[in-house]
Amino acid sequence: MMLTPETPASKTNGPAVTPIIIFGAALRPDGTPSPALLHRVLAAVQFGARQNAPLYLVTGDVPRHGLTEASVMRRLLLEAGISPEAILEDHAATDTFDSVVNCTKILKEQGFDGHNLALTTSTYHLPRCLLLMRLAGWRVRAVPFPFPVTGRESIFRTGLRIGHELIASLWDALLVLCWRIVR
Repeated sequence: MMLTPETPASKTNGPAVTPIIIFGAALRPDGTPSPALLHRVLAAVQFGARQNAPLYLVTGDVPRHGLTEASVMRRLLLEAGISPEAILEDHAATDTFDSVVNCTKILKEQGFDGHNLALTTSTYHLPRCLLLMRLAGWRVRAVPFPFPVTGRESIFRTGLRIGHELIASLWDALLVLCWRIVR
């Protein structure tokens, strides 16, 4: 039986499903997860452990050494003891906009529509992901991310990251709005 938010708890012997989207982060050249990706998965697992019936949706392509970000995240979730049935995968998204569109399609195919979602990503990336998923029609909340920014960043590099996120947020928001109109 496929668990969906509309499936009554009495039919599933359990509570409603909580979808948790984990946005990808770059893999190292050898295909191993970066600290950012490890932290995103760990935050999702910690959050999911406090949910009644978590469903993890991993998203990210950008192959390295024959592996996608989504496949590496799936492996990490399995190693953390997550059931294979509780993991959905998007191996096609090459950026945040693609992830929003692909995750929307996957979740709607699973019977979710405008449902409450939880999003996991790094702190700097979270505002853009929340904005884009809301513009795509979802009710979303952030998964707590208790990890510091990895590595030492200069003020200049931090400024570049903030500038990039602002510009990318505006551009991706425009793309999501256009996508909603034409779909």
